Amino acid sequence: MSIKTFPLSKPQLEELAGQYNTPFYLYDEEAIRKNVRRLTAAFSIFPRYKEHFAVKAMPNPYMLKILAEEGLGADCSSLPELLMADMAGMKGEELMFTSNETPASEYVKARELGAIINLDDFSHIVFLEKSFGKRSSSEKSRLPELVSCRYNPGPLKEGNAIIGKPEEAKYGFTRAQLFEGYSLLKAKGVRRFGLHTMVASNELSLDYHLETGRLLFELAAEIKAKCGVVLEFVNLGGGLGIPYKPEEEAVSWEALAAGLKKLYDEIIVKAGLGSLAIHTEYGRPITGPYGWLVSRAVHKKEIYRNYIGLDTCMADLMRPALYGAYHHITVLGKENAPHDKTYDIVGSLCENNDKFARQRKLPEIAVAAEGVGDLVIIHDAGAHGRAMGFNYNGKLRCGELLLRPDGSIKQIRRAETVEDYFATLDLNALRDFN
Repeated sequence: MSIKTFPLSKPQLEELAGQYNTPFYLYDEEAIRKNVRRLTAAFSIFPRYKEHFAVKAMPNPYMLKILAEEGLGADCSSLPELLMADMAGMKGEELMFTSNETPASEYVKARELGAIINLDDFSHIVFLEKSFGKRSSSEKSRLPELVSCRYNPGPLKEGNAIIGKPEEAKYGFTRAQLFEGYSLLKAKGVRRFGLHTMVASNELSLDYHLETGRLLFELAAEIKAKCGVVLEFVNLGGGLGIPYKPEEEAVSWEALAAGLKKLYDEIIVKAGLGSLAIHTEYGRPITGPYGWLVSRAVHKKEIYRNYIGLDTCMADLMRPALYGAYHHITVLGKENAPHDKTYDIVGSLCENNDKFARQRKLPEIAVAAEGVGDLVIIHDAGAHGRAMGFNYNGKLRCGELLLRPDGSIKQIRRAETVEDYFATLDLNALRDFN
């Protein structure tokens, strides 16, 4: 059972909404820091551990700076994510660059920043080498000293509803390609190696994540035996879920780390790889439960169903429309009121799937069209929320606020304006266009 809370009282939030118009995201810095400290303490049982926060979950340099202060690195999948993480103070091998169908220029920048390059395909070995230009007569290879490879286990491992089946995914090496790839990298002069996989998203089964650990640990031992390659680290990926629904349970950091350590001792230590580092790239469970999308109810519509229209839409949070994902909803100040009304909670986009909840039991909601609209809180929006926003219908994405440990509020991203929307257009040339 997970309890859905919000860090501000109704008067506090009403005051904040008066200063920053709704909608906006609010993140709790202190709760995020405490969560990260629990993670790193739990995984301190390994000889070496590094968490590379998945930047795609929360691409904001203020948040990345907070996480850098807590000792985290970054998992990046594009040039802007690399630059943002570097800007926030994450340097060198604290950066993991895991991309696919990657342009040469992005590999060049990743190497310039000293990031760990994690290859997605066997053919990328030669592509990576060519990306760095012709080698000098004294160079055996232009490849970096350290290279990681991403493994796709195919039918050996089940996926889940969000990420799909591994054998249908575009990511990673096959098992046979992996052995060939490490042998080729070693022959080309690479001296340090990593192994990575990412086979699920938002998975709440502890056993699923332990089985992923077993899969990679056994593979690490086999790579040593078959290729003579001693891996420096195994990156278990991310994919750990959070309890979006109140009846769901979070996976304990401590239980996860303890279960993985048991497998590590049984497989890795036995194989003579006892100094192998464990890396992860969690995003959702780091910040997800500690972010909320705050909106106001503006309209009520009563036809074949009863609808409550918010001043936000799926341009700010698309997960419910994209995946049918559940996000808990609270009507601030009415938490204990009878949930005796059934609503579809919707946005203003010209798409019928622009719905945050369908046929959800909630207290009666007051709307701005009839007076003062209730503040509506959408929970667990601290990851893959604002990050997935878009501008269809000319919708302007909302801003982001950070609740500091001292109770103050810092705006870490302002809301978009009409001027932002038109900024990439050359409107001067429009006058002469015919």
